[in-house]
Formats: sequence, structure tokens, C-alpha cells
Amino acid sequence: MTNTNMNTSMGSTQTSQCDDKQTLQDALMSQKHMTGSYNTFAGECANEQLRTAMLSILNEEHKIQADIFCSMQSKGWYQTEQAEQQKIQQAKQKASAS
Repeated sequence: MTNTNMNTSMGSTQTSQCDDKQTLQDALMSQKHMTGSYNTFAGECANEQLRTAMLSILNEEHKIQADIFCSMQSKGWYQTEQAEQQKIQQAKQKASAS
């Protein structure tokens, strides 16, 4: 393989990774939007059967969102910080006081 071919192949791989990353970022943003919408629909639904259907769809959409997040995180495309134990306890106390 010539140097030119190697550069072309490497560039193609990098482009593919950028495309994959962008695709997953777009998918994650879409899922965030969709789960927000389904959450609103379910919370404001007057018909119990329809509410149950919306909650089922919402649950499936959350699973899809989690799968996308895990895929991005495993590739190093979505970094998260480790929470400090003190901050976790404060959040728990704040939530339980509400």
C-alpha cells in the first residue's frame, strides 16, 4: 500500500468515526426531545388507556436513549464525571425533603 493510499484509508476511518459520533449525538438529542414530549403527553392525558400507552412508549424511548448513551460513553464520546459521595448525599436529602 502506498503512502497516499494509507493516508486515504486513515482519513476514511476518521471520517467514518466522525460520522458515527455525529449520528449518535443527533440520535441522543432526538431521544431527549421525544422522551420529554411523551412525558408531557402521559402526564396530561385524561384517558387512562391512552396514558398507559404513552407510559409504555415513554419507557421504550428511555431504553433507546440509554442504549445510545452507553454506546457513546463506551467509545469515549460522552464523558461524565464521578460524583462525590457528599454531593450524592446532599441530593438524596434534598429529594427526600421535597
